[in-house]
Amino acid sequence: MTTDAMSAAATPAAVPVEARGLTKRFGPLTAVDRLSFTVPCGAITGFLGPNGAGKTTSLRMLLGLTTPSEGAALINGRHYGDLSDPLQAVGAVLEDSAAHPGRTARNHLRIHAMAGGAPPQRITRMLELTGLADAADRRAGEFSLGMRQRLGLATALLCDPEILILDEPANGLDPEGVRWLRHLLRGLAAEGRTVLMSSHILAEAAQTMDRVVIVDRGRLVAQATLAELTAGHDHGLEDAFLRLTGHTPEVPR
Repeated sequence: MTTDAMSAAATPAAVPVEARGLTKRFGPLTAVDRLSFTVPCGAITGFLGPNGAGKTTSLRMLLGLTTPSEGAALINGRHYGDLSDPLQAVGAVLEDSAAHPGRTARNHLRIHAMAGGAPPQRITRMLELTGLADAADRRAGEFSLGMRQRLGLATALLCDPEILILDEPANGLDPEGVRWLRHLLRGLAAEGRTVLMSSHILAEAAQTMDRVVIVDRGRLVAQATLAELTAGHDHGLEDAFLRLTGHTPEVPR
């Protein structure tokens, strides 16, 4: 074995998604406070927390959209801005990543395909995958919230990334759409891809996620497999979540 090969073999593979002491302050407000967690490949990791827990800010730091005050947000061991092909490495759906309302779904995907180097046939494939083929030439401004979410997912998957970072991807989807999303994400994880998604729908999260990272007030309160987290809790993920975040409801008498 050559020296270079020995060195490569001795170096562990980079974790797909990692936060190291991630901190973000907005003036006197600390939105994210020394947050550290890892996200493995081949699994769906839920990023959970009460409203205002710092979830969206954390995801924005991972994607290079917000600069950390301290710590590091890493994708495959690098800052997002240092990735050679970021759109092929990571697909993302955030609240502020919507298509221009005057642009058709097809043209929206065409622009992103050119930016990310995706072949034209991927546009048709993603429109079909997300159930938007019949609406491909409608303007995004005419779409319902659920259709906009589907277009966001089509955009995220367009360049065939190995990592998906999704902020509330089920928001606006009807029950059939939520079920479709669950099967889609499970299939992607089964292919060995990395999925990190935030959600406030705990019942759906319990059916979808393999691992869970829970934050509260910007800090990590739990990181475990779903089975580990829910062991000993009569009401599963909901019970564990409420107890860990200090929001256990009073039982009516």
